[in-house]
Amino acid sequence: MLRDESIGEILVQADELQHRVRQMGAEITRDYEGKDLLLIGVLKGAVFFLSDLMRHIEVPCEVDFMAVSSYGSSTQTSGVVRILKDLDAAIEGRDVLIVEDIVDSGLTLSYLLRNLQARGPASLEVCALLTKPERRQVELPTRYVGFETPDKFAIGYGLDHAERYRNLPYVAALRL
Repeated sequence: MLRDESIGEILVQADELQHRVRQMGAEITRDYEGKDLLLIGVLKGAVFFLSDLMRHIEVPCEVDFMAVSSYGSSTQTSGVVRILKDLDAAIEGRDVLIVEDIVDSGLTLSYLLRNLQARGPASLEVCALLTKPERRQVELPTRYVGFETPDKFAIGYGLDHAERYRNLPYVAALRL
């Protein structure tokens, strides 16, 4: 257990995460049976969730990554989205599932959805580990949601603050 004064209350326990990820994998397996599934992981935060989720998806799938930024090292979004790393492969005609760590204001994901939809996928859906409905500025269709969390800055299980705390096996609130 990492000891750090900045780690606040635990929002989602490690066993709850693993149970829900298994359930989501089963839902995705059912919904994408017979389809050409491409998972797009949003770096860096979704890497832990994506790797665990893929192990529970029982249909053939491929993976690609994008890196986008609107936070930097701050706890507040700047509102300006930048693509830091684009996809390696074309998505035209593919069934695409964006795998995201957290949907907060929705601004970054809204930008990403518009950008990817313009590339002509057969379908485009979102799978988010966490969502913060209280913070939403843009309504977004999120097909798969792991957990709704309160309006607290979440860290752990891939989520970071200034690149720290990703290695926590649970999701906690950052104590500011």
